[in-house]
Amino acid sequence: MALSVLADRLSASFKSHKSNAAVAESRIGMGGPKVILAKPGSYMNTTGGPVSSLMKFYDIDLAHTIVLHDELDIDAETIRIKQGGGHAGHNGLRDIIAACGSNDFTRVRIGIGRPPGRMDTADFVLKDFNSTERKNLPLTLELAADAVEEIVQRGVLEAQNRFNPKG
Repeated sequence: MALSVLADRLSASFKSHKSNAAVAESRIGMGGPKVILAKPGSYMNTTGGPVSSLMKFYDIDLAHTIVLHDELDIDAETIRIKQGGGHAGHNGLRDIIAACGSNDFTRVRIGIGRPPGRMDTADFVLKDFNSTERKNLPLTLELAADAVEEIVQRGVLEAQNRFNPKG
């Protein structure tokens, strides 16, 4: 959803790609760096194949790859940026790391918070948004798109300074 917001900003359209992903190509800023936005067409747990295929097709180094993902360990409606690191139990990240052979990519972590009570984590991440979440979702998606633009234009450290809490 955050990539759709970014694509709208860039007037880019997603098209089907042989890598099992929908892809949109554009530039961030007038004459700025080219970006390839990709939404894997696979289940979240098997996103590594499409990511790896796209990196090979476009000759993109993993260090120049930004993965947007949901994050249980961050409060809902919060964006954090991380370079490298483990998968922390996130099966999509686990599959990307396995398929690419490294964890050397940047992550835009979109907080969803923890499941309430004893709700199963899988049920929580697959459920639809409630009315409060739906109301606040547009701002969260805009912030995630802002984070991607900041990373591309100013680098990971500048983006972390803007989006990650101090101290």
